[in-house]
Amino acid sequence: MKKELISKPEIKLIGLTVRTNNKNEMNPQTAKIGELAMRFWTQNIAAEIKNRKNPGVTLSVYTAYDSNEHGDYTYFIGEEVDSFDPVSTDLHTLTIPAANYQKFTTAAGKMPEVVIDAWQQIWKMSPADLGGTRA
Repeated sequence: MKKELISKPEIKLIGLTVRTNNKNEMNPQTAKIGELAMRFWTQNIAAEIKNRKNPGVTLSVYTAYDSNEHGDYTYFIGEEVDSFDPVSTDLHTLTIPAANYQKFTTAAGKMPEVVIDAWQQIWKMSPADLGGTRA
């Protein structure tokens, strides 16, 4: 997995969210992320998003952590927009602040295994490996 420190401007996103945790995601009976992603693709949610900045480029964000990799968090899937006006009542907004970020690029692989493997590698990294403490 390639790791790169990058500087990003503020990003505005519109999409779908679900609250979950890693324990639930490891069990097909309680997992929510796959179902949400399937809804995003099969219902063509992107077509409902106004002011799309890069149509067809989907972003997934793990945010609003309660604690660490064992606590609840929000999973977001959607697209970047130029403006939040207007936003459908079924969709959520998310603003990612301008900052320096670690960017991880994996080899191509089968979903969801490629994402699970990436997170397992990230969880093993120390603050020194990451260039600071995860925020």
